[in-house]
Amino acid sequence: MAQRDLGELLSDTRVNAGAAWVLVGVVGLVCIESVATGDLLWGAFAATVGVVVALPGLVRRTPRAMPPAEVVLLAGLPVVGRAVATLQVTSTVATYLSIAALALLVAVNLHLFTPVEMSVGFAVLFVVVTTLGAAGLWALARWGSDVHLGTTLLLDPGPDGVLSDADLEAIEHELMVEFVGSGIAGLVAGLVFQVYVKRRALVEGRTRGEAA
Repeated sequence: MAQRDLGELLSDTRVNAGAAWVLVGVVGLVCIESVATGDLLWGAFAATVGVVVALPGLVRRTPRAMPPAEVVLLAGLPVVGRAVATLQVTSTVATYLSIAALALLVAVNLHLFTPVEMSVGFAVLFVVVTTLGAAGLWALARWGSDVHLGTTLLLDPGPDGVLSDADLEAIEHELMVEFVGSGIAGLVAGLVFQVYVKRRALVEGRTRGEAA
């Protein structure tokens, strides 16, 4: 099971493709809404998720070659959830889960379209490491936006407009909590993915046995 080919996870069924494309459309709407409300970074992230999901169909030039709808749903729901979240904690958790789910999709696409070959076990590790790396890049993107665009996504000086040492310590603490949270989210997403693959293999095995 550990060596199960990730390429087998692509599905060409009409129902799966339809569900996956609907989710791509919803993510596209979130992207438009984010850009319209001035949340350009999240709009760019939502667009990235949509492109990664649609990549197999675009490269193979068939709309039916899509990742499993369950994996796409795992990636798309946190994107939508963050767009409508009213609490910062909810928004942050959705960000972690979105990044982890995106790492899952990247792992499948790397296996399909590059010389890289991954077992399911290695894909889980890849998801954790990629999620941590993406969390770091997300922090850098927010810092760059604050410095060059005048936003307050990460560096929020408060009413006086000056960042004190206490403010910097609080920001550093927040970042450390984010990195720990993103690592946990990556591990959870990877384990969920592994369970999904095992259950799918079990169902396929029963189906083949009944057919035989």
